[in-house]
Amino acid sequence: QVQLVESGGGLVQAGGSLRLSCAASGRTFSNYGMGWFRQAPGKEREFVVGINWSGRSTYYADSVKGRFTISRDNAKNTVYLQMNSLKPEDTAVYYCAASGSFTYYGPRSGEYDYWGQGTQVTVSS
Repeated sequence: QVQLVESGGGLVQAGGSLRLSCAASGRTFSNYGMGWFRQAPGKEREFVVGINWSGRSTYYADSVKGRFTISRDNAKNTVYLQMNSLKPEDTAVYYCAASGSFTYYGPRSGEYDYWGQGTQVTVSS
């Protein structure tokens, strides 16, 4: 079992920045590919970005490329999402997720075995 706890969400104006954190506990964190997903009201959950076990490989959704950066610190069992140039359409609940395969960090939500409770990000115009 892996427990994931997100933090860092909040209210920010368009053009601003936020940094989300996802702290993991339980099994060896470095065994897991990690991803960030988001879900806006009335919409389906969508993939934002993933990172492999070492942090050397990442995969971004087109909608966030160049604005968001994912990173991880395996010594701290934490994955981060730096969000810059935020837009109102980035408003959503953001979830981190852990894939049971350390090689998977892509967009298929079904490949992720553990999920956090989510943190709200609201971007005002």
